[in-house]
Amino acid sequence: MSDDAMQGYEDVTLYELSDEREKELIEKQIECNFVWTNKDGHGLGVIMNYVPRNGSIWLTATSQRARIKALRRDPRASVVISSMGTDMGPGKTVTYKGRVVIHDDQATKDWFYPAMAEIISPYPAPTVEAAIQHLDTPLRVVLQLVPEKTIKFDGDSISKTSYDGSVPGQEA
Repeated sequence: MSDDAMQGYEDVTLYELSDEREKELIEKQIECNFVWTNKDGHGLGVIMNYVPRNGSIWLTATSQRARIKALRRDPRASVVISSMGTDMGPGKTVTYKGRVVIHDDQATKDWFYPAMAEIISPYPAPTVEAAIQHLDTPLRVVLQLVPEKTIKFDGDSISKTSYDGSVPGQEA
C-alpha cells in the first residue's frame, strides 16, 4: 500500500496532538513513564512524577538507583506522558526521546525541589515543606531529559474521524 493510500488506523501520524494540546497535557499530567536501557540492552520503565520546564522534562531519583547508573553509561532515554487521569480524558499521548543530563548542583535543586514538592503534595507528603524535606537528601540527583524527537497522538482526533466517517485516505 502506498503512502497516499494509507487510511483509517494504518497511519496514526495523521492524528497528531497539536502544540497547544501537547502543552496542556504536559502541564495537567503529573506522572510519566520514564524509560531507559540497562547494560543488557533491555528497556526498563517506571512511573515517575515530573516537572516540565524550558522545553525539558525534569525528574529526580537517588544516585544509588539502577536507572542512574544506567544513565551514566548511556544517557539515552524516553518519557511517555498520557492524558489518562486528567480532565482531558484518555487517548492523548506525547513521547519525548532524548538524552538525560544528571544534575547534582545546589542551584538546580533549589528551584527543582519546590517545583516538584508542589506536584507531590499532599501525596505522598502532607505539605510542600514536608515534600521538600523528603526530597532534599544527600544522594538525590535531578534528571533533565532534553527532547531530541517528539511523537504525539490525539485520540480525540481519531475518534472524531471514526464517528463522522471522515477517515483520512478514504474515498468519499
